[in-house]
Amino acid sequence: MTQRTDTPPTWDERTQLATFLDYARDTARAKCEGVSEEDARRAPLPNSPLMTMCGLISHLRWVEHHWVQVMFLGEEPEGPLTGATDDDPDPEMRTAVDIPLPRLLAEYEEQSTRYRRLVADRDLNSTAVRPIGDGRHVDLRWVVLHLIEEISRHNGHLDVVRELVDGQTGV
Repeated sequence: MTQRTDTPPTWDERTQLATFLDYARDTARAKCEGVSEEDARRAPLPNSPLMTMCGLISHLRWVEHHWVQVMFLGEEPEGPLTGATDDDPDPEMRTAVDIPLPRLLAEYEEQSTRYRRLVADRDLNSTAVRPIGDGRHVDLRWVVLHLIEEISRHNGHLDVVRELVDGQTGV
């Protein structure tokens, strides 16, 4: 079972932010524990065909990639998000049903480990290489806060999908 804590070992800002980011990530992983491969690919909401557990984990992975590697570090986009269009805005969710959930979770964890080191090694006031839509360059603190919000919001979606596919609640 995934161990989670939202209580940081020290009370400095960086440790608090890192603890809540890891707590949100760990919650997403915990919500996937014990789900069958079939259920991980099911989309139980009739008007949301991409809303699967596999799709949500893939989305979390690629959203973090976008904000850390593309926006903050300035690297070139890669992976399924490069194929996003107005007609297919979330290809990472659509294609995820062809990838086993354990692989998606392992890739997400490996990436999280890299980003955990990056957040530990950079000044929170460091600014992103690429600007956001309004032309401003956010700082690393904003990126971490945004990821906490994004992951936490999708943890609510994972809650609903998990309950609908196999009745599990309570994580």
